[in-house]
This record gives sequence, C-alpha cells and structure tokens, in this order.
Amino acid sequence: MSRLLRTTAAAARAAPRLAMAGLRTHRQLPATARPAMAVRSFHAAAPARYNYDKDIYGFRTPRVFETPDFTDAERNNRNENANLVRLVNMYRLHGHRAANVDPLNLTNTDASTIFQLDPARYGIPDLDKTYPLAGIVHVGDANGGAKESATLDDVLSHLRESYCGRIGYEFTHIPNLSERKWFAQLVESYNYKRLQNDEKKRIFDLLTKSEVFDHFMAKKFPQVKRYGLEGAESMMIVLDTLFKEANGAGIRDVVLCMPHRGRLNLLTDLLQYDPTALFHKVKGNSEFPDDVPGTGDVLSHLAVSVDLEYGRNEPVHVALLHNPSHLEAANPVALGKARAKQMYMYEEGRDDDCFIGDRVMCVQMHGDAAFCGQGVVTETLGLANLPHFTAGGSVHVIVNNQIGYTTPAMNARSSVYSSDVAKMISCPVIHVNADHPEDVAHATAIAFEYRNKFRKDVIIDLIAYRRMGHNELDEPSFTQPSMYKNIRGRPTVPKLYEQQLASENVLTDSAAIEEMRAAYMDKLDKHLEASYAYQPKADTCGGKWSKMIVPTEAITNPETGIDVETLKEIGRKSTEVPEGTVVHPRVQKYHIDARLRKVEAGKAVDWASAEAMAFGSLLLEGSHVRISGQDVGRGTFSQRHAMLVDQDTERTIIPLNRLAASGERQGKLEIANSSLSEFAVLGFEYGVSWETPNRLCIWEAQFGDFFNGAQIIIDTFLNSGEAKWLRQSGLVMLLPHGYEGGGPEHSTCRIERFLQLCDQSFEVDAAAAKADVNMHVVNPSTPAQYFHVLRRQLHRPYRKPLIVAAPKGLLRHPMCVSSLADMAPGTTFRPVLPDPSVTDASAVEKVLFVSGKLYYELVKERAARDGLEGKVAIVRIEELCPLPIEELRAVVGEMSSAKEWVYVQEEPQNQGAYTFVEPRLKQLLPHNAELKYHGRAPSAAPATGISKRYKAEQERVVKGAF
Repeated sequence: MSRLLRTTAAAARAAPRLAMAGLRTHRQLPATARPAMAVRSFHAAAPARYNYDKDIYGFRTPRVFETPDFTDAERNNRNENANLVRLVNMYRLHGHRAANVDPLNLTNTDASTIFQLDPARYGIPDLDKTYPLAGIVHVGDANGGAKESATLDDVLSHLRESYCGRIGYEFTHIPNLSERKWFAQLVESYNYKRLQNDEKKRIFDLLTKSEVFDHFMAKKFPQVKRYGLEGAESMMIVLDTLFKEANGAGIRDVVLCMPHRGRLNLLTDLLQYDPTALFHKVKGNSEFPDDVPGTGDVLSHLAVSVDLEYGRNEPVHVALLHNPSHLEAANPVALGKARAKQMYMYEEGRDDDCFIGDRVMCVQMHGDAAFCGQGVVTETLGLANLPHFTAGGSVHVIVNNQIGYTTPAMNARSSVYSSDVAKMISCPVIHVNADHPEDVAHATAIAFEYRNKFRKDVIIDLIAYRRMGHNELDEPSFTQPSMYKNIRGRPTVPKLYEQQLASENVLTDSAAIEEMRAAYMDKLDKHLEASYAYQPKADTCGGKWSKMIVPTEAITNPETGIDVETLKEIGRKSTEVPEGTVVHPRVQKYHIDARLRKVEAGKAVDWASAEAMAFGSLLLEGSHVRISGQDVGRGTFSQRHAMLVDQDTERTIIPLNRLAASGERQGKLEIANSSLSEFAVLGFEYGVSWETPNRLCIWEAQFGDFFNGAQIIIDTFLNSGEAKWLRQSGLVMLLPHGYEGGGPEHSTCRIERFLQLCDQSFEVDAAAAKADVNMHVVNPSTPAQYFHVLRRQLHRPYRKPLIVAAPKGLLRHPMCVSSLADMAPGTTFRPVLPDPSVTDASAVEKVLFVSGKLYYELVKERAARDGLEGKVAIVRIEELCPLPIEELRAVVGEMSSAKEWVYVQEEPQNQGAYTFVEPRLKQLLPHNAELKYHGRAPSAAPATGISKRYKAEQERVVKGAF
C-alpha cells in the first residue's frame, strides 16, 4: 500500500511539470478507487480486410499479411506462464509512459512509479527464475536470433530497453492480432540493429549543416522570420532515413508536405535547393522572372522536386509541395497527389502488377499543436484506409515543439499526447526523443517497415523543442520562462551528438570538424554573393505538363462535338450491365429504359445522359475521369447512376469502364463515394488534379453551399495556387444551385464568393481585359452546354479550375433538354446564349440578362403574357467568369435600340452574380443606358426557410421582371 501511495504522490508532484511541458500525465487514482483492470488480449480482433475490385478501384487486392497464430507449444507455454504474459503485455501497453522521450526532462516518468510494470503485481517477484520465451516475448541473442529462455531479470532488462528507453511505442490499440504480434516482435528484436560508422557520420553531417545554416541565416538576415530548426535538427534524420528506406524498398516517388518550421534547412541541406536562389528570395526578390506575372509566396512556402541518390535502386524522386499558411491544409493535397501518381503508373501501363503504395509514399509533416487542433487532420486521417483515397499508407511526422506558438499543451489539447487523435484509425504511434539522433533513425526505420508491410499510416512523434521561440523575432520567455531557462542552458542537438561520437572514437579530429563547419559557412557565403546577380527561371511543370501553356490572350473555345453515332453508342453502353445482373426496377424504368429511348431518338437528352456522354467520350479518347463526393455514384438527386448495384449480390458495375472493344485501351472512370468530409476531400481532389493534366477531376457537393467547409482549400489552393506557385489545376467543382424552397442551406452555392475571388479586370476594353483569369465560373442552362464545358476542360492547352453552378430541379425539367445535334461535330460551349425567340433584334424593347435555371421560369412567365414575345429578350450568361465581353458586346449591339436593360437573379442583391456582372456589363450598354437590378433584397441569410414566404418572393422575382 505504501508503494502505491508513493506512486500517487510522485504523480501529483509531476503533474504541474507535465502540464507545462507538453505531455499530459495519466490520472493517478488511489488504489481503492481504481476500476478493475482489463488485460488486453493479443487475440482480440480478426484482421481487417479490404474488398478491392480492380475494375472499380484500379489496384489488385492489397496483400493482407498474416502472422502465423501461436503454435500449440507456444499456446501451452503462454497458458503455463500467464502471469509473465500479462507483465509483457503491460510493457507493450504502458512502457511508453516510462520512456525517456522528452529532451527537456519535464515529462519523463520513472518506470518504478508505474504500478502496471511492477512484476510483483503479477506474482512473479523472483528475478532469477528462468522462463521459456516462445510465444511470449522476443529476446535477441548475440547472433541476431532469439533466445529460447531467459531469467526474469533478463526479460525485464530487455523490456525496459525495448519499451522504456528513448523511444515509446503505442500499438496495443491496433485491433488486428497479426499487426500487433508483428510490431511487438519488430520492436523487441530491433535493439540489436546497430548503425555503422559511416551512417553515424552521415547523421552528424546533416545535423551540423542544419545548425550552420541557421547560424548563417541569423548572422546575415537577423530580421528575417525563417522558422529555423534549432532544437529539432533530428527532423533531418527522420526524412533522410525515410528516403533511404524508401529507395531500398523500390519506392520511386515520395510526396512530402510540411509546415514552415525547418523548411529552409530541409530545402538547402537535404533536398538540394539552390542556396543562391534562396538568398535571392530572402532579400525580397521574386522567385519568378520579371516577365512572369505570378504573385509569388513567402519563404516558408517554397517547394522543390529532386532526385536523391542512395545507391540502392534508381534514385528516389522527392516532391516537397507548396503549402499555404493555413496549417495542415496541404496534407490532404499531398495524399491526393501521392495516390494519383501511382494511379497514373497503373493506368498508363507502367506498373500494371503493383499494389497501392508499392511505388509511391506520402510523408506528412505536422506541428504538435496543429495535429490535434486542426480538424482537417482528423478528416485526412479518415481517408487513410478508404479504397478510393488510400495512398498505401502515409508516414506522419509530428515535429513536437511541446508548445503551440505561446500556448502550452494544457491549453492546446485534452489528450495526453498530441498524436492521440491518430488512434481513430488504429495506427501505431512512435514517440522518440529528438536529442538522440540514432534513436530517431531507429524509430523511423521501424515506422517505415510497418508502413511498407501493412500499407497503413504510422505516426512518428518527434519530441523536441524550439530554441528560438515561434520565430526568430519572438521572445518566448515572456510566457514560458521556466521552459526557456531550461532550453538556453542545454547543449544543442548537433553538439550532443558530436560529444557522443567523440566518446565512441567515431570522430577523432576536432579540428577537422571545425574546418567542415567553416567550409560550409564559406560555401553559403559564396552563394549569398552569387545571389546579387541571380536571375530566376520560370519554375513550370515539365513531364506530363510540358505541353500546357499559360494563355496570354483570349483563346477561342475548342470544338468539343462528337460524332452522333458515337454519342449513341456511349449512351447505350452507359446503361449496359452483364447478363444476369439484377438492377433495381426503378433504376431500370426511369434511368436505363428512359435513357435508351432518348438516345435512340436523338433528342430530349437530359442532364445526366449528357454527362455520361461527356465522360464516355473522354474515356474513349484515352483520358481519365474521377468524380468524388458524398453519394456521387447514384447522385444526390438519384440522377446519375454511373455505378449500378446488383440487387442480389451487391456487386457494383461501372458500365462506362466497358466502352472499348476487347483488347482496346480506354481511360478509366473512377467513382469515389467519399466520407462526409469537404475540407479534406476537396484538398485530396486538388492534389489529384495537380498530378496529371489528362484526368478530368471532379468534386461534387451534396448541395452547393456545402462547399464552405472547404473554404480554406478554395482560398489558398484553388483560387490562388497558380498565381503563387505557377501550378495549374483543372479541378471541377459541381455545386447544385437554385432557389426551389430548400431553405438557407440548400439553395445557393454562394456563387458570389467564387466570383469575388476571380481576377478578371473591371475594365472591358480589349487592352485591359485579362485573358488569363484564375478560375472559370459557369452556370449552364442546357445539358449540351454542360457536355461541352466538361469536355473543354481537357481540350484546352491549359488547365483552370472550373466552378459549375449545377442544377437540381433542371435535372428532370421537361424544357431543360438537348438534342444530339447540339453535341455533334462543329459544336462548342457558348458563353452567351441569345434569346432564340427573337427574330427581329430592332423590335426588342427590354432585355433581361439571366443565368441558370431562372431562365425557364422567365420564359414560362413571358409566354403567359400576351404581346411580350419578341419585345422582351431573355439573354443567358452561361459563363460568368471570365465574363464573355465580346459575345455580350455583340448581343447588346444587335439590340441597341432597347430602352430597358435589367439583370435578373434569384439571389439577394448582396449575393449571386450581380455584384460581379454589373460593373462590367454596364460598360457595354448603349450610351446613357442604365443597368437595373431585379431580384431579392439584400439579406443576411441566402434564403428564407418559410415556405409561404419563399413562394411569394419567387413569384415577385419572376413576375416583377416584366
């Protein structure tokens, strides 16, 4: 009892230190208050399996690794030594709590204070007793094998070394028995792997270069916020080890994302970024040539793509992605790009026999406060094992400074570790003391082995500190005086490792070490001198993107029509299923049979059929299509049915993936029903769109205004990525839009937000009009227009994000149909649709400009009023950005005698397209003509939720327009 009281007292004394320093203590209760302890069985859950269909997902079923179950002898041994089994399992479960993982020694706990690790608790106090080890614990011998038996004292020493050293492991929460057994054996045997002297010198070289670089920057640029790596230099060892292990395993590409801390060190010291170019940027210059109009970005967002040689296989290509200042927003982008890279290898026949993750690895870097604080982390973790989103396992590295800006852990999270949120996907977590680089390399190698074997995520929690505060101009002791008194009184990580290697006689010449530091400082000085004459080059994408251009003038919409017989064949095959497949009767009647009738007639083609023909035609041309979002397979409004489900077997069929004749190649349609996430999924799709220009990549919202959960991706990637980084994206956003009584959150896609982000000139003269706008925003009103705008995405010699205000009610509206002739050769997307009922433009007295589904309501109201046909023209603006200046100029010129010009919209006046269109359109009107507004009054909410009020408002909008 006294021992337990001492334990409780020790925990109470430690609690303030734990809270201040960044790791929370487990709550210690008096023995009488503790609940009965459930011993986690290593036989717990059956292994999870993935039901991957190669036709649906693109890859063969991933390997499911099974560690053989215990043999009869091992099982008997475990039964006879059950108390030892319990003790070993407690080290696996609780050993991380006693591990020396905090370099500041503020949170480290003595193993003797953790009662679960006391052998007396399990009735085995005799340290000299010898136990058989088979099936219980792996204790290595001098030859690299495993001992058959050992004394309890030897077992305990081994367990403490394995689980309570400078690495702490959390893995017993993994439900898969095979994974737990495999991981435990790896940890318990890995202690016997020792680094060679050349490996140690490599570590020392990287640590020293990082430190010299930071000292150089502090000396030459003392007022620059560079977010140096001081205190966490071992981050370099994590990444170098990952790249080396990946290269040895045959991985060709590593996609890496990271926040600001340590980015410049990594760029220059490991990823071969030209220091001359870096110093040119540090001095306030652009990273682009003078003739490139990009806005550029700040230092801490620079990126690089490089081949690294490790002498094992062909070089490993590492791509460090650009990132915005919104922490963790780049993580789903990296995950999407990593998956798309390997999908490209598979689809192009370069790696037809691969499993997901065989050739590409995603590495995601995090800060400790951001990892547990930013919701996109949880959303991205949720994608990790989903069949349409997995990249075959990501390695997550938390560079744990034990503080978020000035916020201590006790105020930053409600969990013990910042990594705890990752347990939602049952991945192992490895905590490691960043002051000990060899342990860091050891932990990283274990993390990679797990990821590469099971193709699942793994977390490395690199527990370090910030020597200089949040940035170099910050004074951290304002808020953390004790922590920074500790930090400033301790040797640096490179110095500690130098002392270790000197004691091991690995480094014997101190003068040579100083010469190395001086030589690197001199090299940086020369690069600084060269930066004064440096002329940057345009960093445009090569390879797959080499044929893409930057449009410097308006480019005519390409012809995107398709032979009518080909369209009919696509229409037929888009509903064709294998013989014996049982389709739902309503799908058969209203989707399959109805589409076949319309296709054969060649007219009255609806929205979903036009979409299927757009997809199918691109697939036959060899391009790929990926559409993701919640319920995209059938469509939120049950209109798409691009994937059909057998009602008896639940087998899924994607008919458009069977267009080509046997033996002929075609592109692949991937229908990715996603998790209930917007932020991470849109970021993922943006990453996919960054990888290959020949893939039509689409994200569809359930309702248009549901995109706002992903506003950060739109603001920092979609809208500005090309301007900041010269990286094009052809991502399409389908946002169901239209006032139909759905209430405030089911009516509008808030098109005004996208238009506000567009950079089209406010001037409409030819000299001022900007051809190279950052985004295209359309509100098409016919299926043919939708068909053409989708095909246009891949038929232009450049890529731009496309925002589609997509329909809801128009999906089945009897007037909203097209003929196959509207999609035949010679046809194209038309940014403006003049009124087809106007035969004499000079007779027009009033012109209504409108966009989207409101057109049909206005046409119906005009038809109900005698004498308005031919006098009131309804002009559809199908493309809102870039506003089609010349097309509108032509339409206005034909009807210049009109006396009244009105812009009509359903949205409130402070929303919708009016505020974007008005200042530009009014410049095109005849002299002294006024552009009037007609629509809802300004409003805080997008729409009313009261049905009677909605009907009255909509009637006023429609009738009042005349």
